Amino acid sequence: MLRPEYPIRTERLTLRPFAEDDYADLHLMTGDPEVVRYLYAEVHSPDETRAALQRRIGQTELTGEGQWLVLAMQAEPEGEPRVVGQVVLRWASAVHRQGELGFTMSPAFQGRGYAREAAEAMLRVGFEQFGLHRIYAACDTRNAPSWGLLTRLGMRREAHFVEDEIFKGEYGDQYIYAMLDREWTKRQTSST
Repeated sequence: MLRPEYPIRTERLTLRPFAEDDYADLHLMTGDPEVVRYLYAEVHSPDETRAALQRRIGQTELTGEGQWLVLAMQAEPEGEPRVVGQVVLRWASAVHRQGELGFTMSPAFQGRGYAREAAEAMLRVGFEQFGLHRIYAACDTRNAPSWGLLTRLGMRREAHFVEDEIFKGEYGDQYIYAMLDREWTKRQTSST
């Protein structure tokens, strides 16, 4: 079982499991067409968001391959605690010690560096606590803010898949970014 110690704190964020009280903030994300534009999910109705919240509440640890650790990014931008996004880590392979990183931001809080803080914290959890060898992320090639963040995190672009799947009714391209545990360690050592 892989479970981080909660809460995970960064300079401005608390990363923690989702809770019932997070419905309104979650629906601001799941109900927004721009937020889900590059996600496999469609825009959620209020009932679909409630169901999604229930799933997230239970995604607090990894006990087997294919499972997702899904954490709320809580900030206090105006002095009030708000869920400004979510960060995820999927256990992609136990044998190969690989994980998949993802993040989603509420539109009102994009461009403030919260996603970077949360993604760095999740990379730390994956490499330093869970002992993963490689963490990768996939993103639509049109999602420049996402792949720009992956680049700033020090992940390298490993692949450009051209029309590799039908995404929301049309063939889409995607980039694959990755980082190895030794690259993470080197990056941490050189930044201190």
